[in-house]
Amino acid sequence: MARRKRRAFNVFNLSFLDIMSCGFGAVILFFMIISAQISLDNQERLKESISEVERLEARVSAGERQLASLRESVSESLTERAATGAMAEELAAAVREARARLTDRERLAMMRREEIERLQAELQELEAESERLARESVTTEDAGRQIRAVRGEGERAYLTGMRMGGERVLILVDVSASMLDTTIVNVIRRRNMPFERKVTAAKWQRIMATVDWLSAQIPEDSEFQIYLFNTRAWPLVEGSDRQWLSASADVGRLDEAIRLLREVDPGDGSSLHRAFEVVREMNPRPDNVYLITDSLPTQGATAPARRTVSGAERARHFERALRILPTNVPINVILFPLEGDPRAAPNYWELTLRTGGTFMAPTEDWP
Repeated sequence: MARRKRRAFNVFNLSFLDIMSCGFGAVILFFMIISAQISLDNQERLKESISEVERLEARVSAGERQLASLRESVSESLTERAATGAMAEELAAAVREARARLTDRERLAMMRREEIERLQAELQELEAESERLARESVTTEDAGRQIRAVRGEGERAYLTGMRMGGERVLILVDVSASMLDTTIVNVIRRRNMPFERKVTAAKWQRIMATVDWLSAQIPEDSEFQIYLFNTRAWPLVEGSDRQWLSASADVGRLDEAIRLLREVDPGDGSSLHRAFEVVREMNPRPDNVYLITDSLPTQGATAPARRTVSGAERARHFERALRILPTNVPINVILFPLEGDPRAAPNYWELTLRTGGTFMAPTEDWP
């Protein structure tokens, strides 16, 4: 049998296949490594992108909140602007109204000044005529009917234009600190003096002389009462609160009261409210009231919160005091003017016109 010929072994062919296989595997491994690295890079970039997106979203959210706050602020500003505009219009209207009232008041004040000047001129004429008539008509018999004697220089001891009469006569005397002098500076200076020097003030001496003269002119068949007032009111005749005294039967008590008046120490502010309370509470009510004062009141029914008081506040205290004043009671005013209170004269003069009384601002040498 013939022997088969053995195929020859080719080393090259085996090595080539191995090499190709290894090379292919290396290529695959290389691509796997590259792919893994790319995936890691992409994940890092993705994380960075996500972080950036979150930061941007946070900034957008903060911006939206800030925008909402700004819109709210703009809305409030617009509302405030509208309110301010309305307030400005109201203030402008109030200013126009105040100017109109001021113009009316200035015009009224001018008319009042002219009327006062005219009335003062007429008053001077009437005083001169009254002096003449008094000199001609006062007799010894008439003088003897006075319940008290009163001293005077010549025939100056009479009250021109003011008649003393009525069944019940009430005299109200202001004894506040301002009754010590005619100027604010001297009032402040005198109120701090000792009592002995304080009561020697010329103005206070005139006021005491006026009360003395009025008390002497009370009709013999009348009843009377004298009250002092500052921040309160009390009777000059002790023990006679809210009681009427007989002019003929109580002359001794009246003499004693006039003596006690010289021991009164003027002080504090003035409350016309307290004085008019006396007019309202007297029973029966007076049919003639004589008010001796120098200015508008410095307080009302209660003490003020501040120590200073303006002219407008004085006028308001005066108007409020008038509200408690009974009707149909003539108020006669004897005014000793105080510097710095120009409204006192026209207000008291208007009060006397309204109630049917008389008004007088005595000269410095009266009574």
